[in-house]
Amino acid sequence: MAKHSWHVVAVTFLTGWHPAGANGAQLEMPAESKAVFQLTEPLASYTLPLGPFRDGGIPGKTLEGRVTKTAWKTENPIRSTMDLLVPLRDQLESQGFAVLFACESFECGGFDFRFATPVLPEPEMHIDLGDYRYLTAEKGEKAVTLLISRSSTAGFVQVIEVDATGVTNGAEPSSETASPALPQPIQTPFTAQTPTPSAEPLKGDKLLTGGSTILDGLEFPSGSTTLPDKTYPSLDELAGWLKSNPKLKIAVVGHTDASGGLDVNIAISKKRAGSVRQYLIEKHGVSAAQVEAEGAGYLAPIASNLTEEGRRANRRVEVMVTSTQFQP
Repeated sequence: MAKHSWHVVAVTFLTGWHPAGANGAQLEMPAESKAVFQLTEPLASYTLPLGPFRDGGIPGKTLEGRVTKTAWKTENPIRSTMDLLVPLRDQLESQGFAVLFACESFECGGFDFRFATPVLPEPEMHIDLGDYRYLTAEKGEKAVTLLISRSSTAGFVQVIEVDATGVTNGAEPSSETASPALPQPIQTPFTAQTPTPSAEPLKGDKLLTGGSTILDGLEFPSGSTTLPDKTYPSLDELAGWLKSNPKLKIAVVGHTDASGGLDVNIAISKKRAGSVRQYLIEKHGVSAAQVEAEGAGYLAPIASNLTEEGRRANRRVEVMVTSTQFQP
């Protein structure tokens, strides 16, 4: 295992940030680490994952109490996620916490597991969907989950802590506390970008002459591959156009930013495109033979992946005509 120097920090069971020796679990983080995000909810619920993603969900146990979410970033590259996990796991076990569940990326359930459990947003918490580790530990009415991943230049640790001590139904949130003034990023859902600043309705002639068109107004909640059940004008218009031209065929193509591995991003983008296809077929009765769903992952960016604005623009769904002969 790679050698690191470590410094002691206390996790925040009921008491916020503390020096070593305070009550609660004591976790040592690498000395080059820094806390980049923290959010404390005096009274909330959190479901502890107790198994991998299967049959549409993650088995778990829900606790109610003080929930604290913290993201740590170590600026130096790490050899493996195991290098970060092992010292933290050993510390928890030495303090009486029992490990209830632990897994590694694909054995956890890959992107399905990651999207079914809370994850703090980029860039404070980065997840490589092909290289992450998860751990759930419990001690009495206190519990900790660790989510660990890395990029080519940094390591990332998410710590979620729950203290259910003394919580009863109907209890009022405590007013004492407070987390330090760390950055609190806005968790923005995926929203498909418009091809131009003015949001014009989708027009069939643009598809016939313009190659591909970005579908406007598609909203996937953070981490989801399913469209919420609502109305999407761009898809409604596309459906009408397809039904008026039943011999025409199209491909709906999902795109992602460059976070994570290619295979996983292709799978995610294809699932999102599949949700659009399903909307056209189920909501409007478009022929299934007219629409195919594909995923390009991060292979066709329209903006830089080095900025959040660029990554947001790259997360989109496009439509293109695949018919090579068509008479209106």
